[in-house]
Amino acid sequence: MSVQVEFLPDGVTVEAEVGEPMLTVAARAGITIPTGCLMGSCHACEVELADGTSLCACISSIPAGQAQVSINLYSDPVW
Repeated sequence: MSVQVEFLPDGVTVEAEVGEPMLTVAARAGITIPTGCLMGSCHACEVELADGTSLCACISSIPAGQAQVSINLYSDPVW
């Protein structure tokens, strides 16, 4: 199933498949999400879904059950 994924705040939209790794989708859209450990421990890749759910992009995939997903990118000057 295809899902429209919007990366905020820039409003970049790309089509993805349910279960596709979030970092892969972001890279295809030309979006760089900072990473550190690639295991979800350091939270360098933390993003927030439109419903307020925070998750680590390095260990997350595009969720099922939605035609569109909005992903809010954080900017942490420390990383």
